[in-house]
Amino acid sequence: MKRFFQPVERDGASKKPSIAIANGGENACADPSRFMSWNANSLLLRFKNNREEVMSFIRGFDPDVICIQEVRLPAAGFKGEKKNPGEIKDDSAAARNDKQAVMRVLSVSPMADYSVWWSLGENKYAGTALFVKNCFKPVSVAFNIDNKGKDAQRHEIDGRIILAEFGSFTLLNTYAPNNGWKEEENGFVRRRAWDKKVLEFVSSCSKPLIWCGDLNVSHQEIDVTHPEFFANATQPGYTPPNKEDAGQPGFTLNERARFSAILNRGNLVDTYRHLHEKQDLEAGFTWSGNPVGKYRGKRMRIDYFLISKALLPRLASSKIHGRGIELEGFLGSDHCPLTMELKNQACQNHD
Repeated sequence: MKRFFQPVERDGASKKPSIAIANGGENACADPSRFMSWNANSLLLRFKNNREEVMSFIRGFDPDVICIQEVRLPAAGFKGEKKNPGEIKDDSAAARNDKQAVMRVLSVSPMADYSVWWSLGENKYAGTALFVKNCFKPVSVAFNIDNKGKDAQRHEIDGRIILAEFGSFTLLNTYAPNNGWKEEENGFVRRRAWDKKVLEFVSSCSKPLIWCGDLNVSHQEIDVTHPEFFANATQPGYTPPNKEDAGQPGFTLNERARFSAILNRGNLVDTYRHLHEKQDLEAGFTWSGNPVGKYRGKRMRIDYFLISKALLPRLASSKIHGRGIELEGFLGSDHCPLTMELKNQACQNHD
C-alpha cells in the first residue's frame, strides 16, 4: 500500500516528479490565472462517492490553482502525541485505507498535474488544501496569518488557513469558523477573534491579495434567498445579549458589519458581485440547506473570491457553478465550486 503514499517535503507539499520554477527556466510559467475554490464537505467522501463528477469539473475548467475547504482529513500523529497538520494520518488500518483512497486519486490525471499542501485538524473536522499546477511554484507557503513570517509553518488551529505567495500576488485560502448561535468560546467569541485577525492581515498585505474560500458570511440581503427567515432565525431557548448577534450564523448584523470593514480596510472587491450586480435566484448562491425540512430552498452565498482593487483590471470572470434547490452542480457537497479567471495568462492557452 505504501506505493500510493507520496513523500512530503518539510513545507508540507507532496513531491511530484518534476516541477518547473515559476520565475525562470525554459518551462517556467507566469503566475497562476485560473482559480477554483470549493468547500468539499469531506474530500475523502467526494473522492469516494463523486469522483467522476469532481474530476470532470476539474478537467473542464482546468484550474491553475484549486483551494479546498473542509477537507475533513485528520492530521498525522499518534493519539496523545503532537500532530503533523501537513500530512494525512496513517497510523491505523482505517486511516491508511482513507489515505490510500485519497492518494490514488491524486496520483492520476488530472490531479497528478498538481502539487498539494495540506493544513489539517486533529480529527475529521475542518482543514484546508491547496493544489497548484506543477508548472507554477509559490515563492512561499504559510499556514497562519498572524506572525508575519516569523513562524510561517505553525498551522492555524483546525487547519483553517493556507497562505501562498506568488510573484505578483498573495493567495489566501480560508475556512472561516462558523459564528454559532451563542455568546460562548466556540461561538461569537471565536468568530470575533477570527475577524479581528483577518482585518489586521488585510490591512498590512504588501502584495495584491486574492482571498478565497468558505468565509461563512453573507454580506448583503441580496446574498441570501430569504432575508427575513435568516435574520429572524433563533436557537430554541437562547436569546443573544446583543440583538446585532441575533439571527442565522453568517447573516447576523455584526458579522456583516465586520465583513464590510474587512473589505474596506483591505481595499478588496467581491468579484462575483462586481460582475453580477443583480440577484440570481437560481444560481447565485454557494450553500444550500438540507433539501428536507425547514431549510429546504433556503440558500446563502458564503463562499467568495475577493481581490485587491489593484487586480480588478485583470478580472475576466467569477462564477458560481451550482444551481437550484436540488443541489445541481454541487458535486456531492452542500457547497458548490466557484471559479475565477484573471486576464493576461502567459503559461498556456485555454479554450
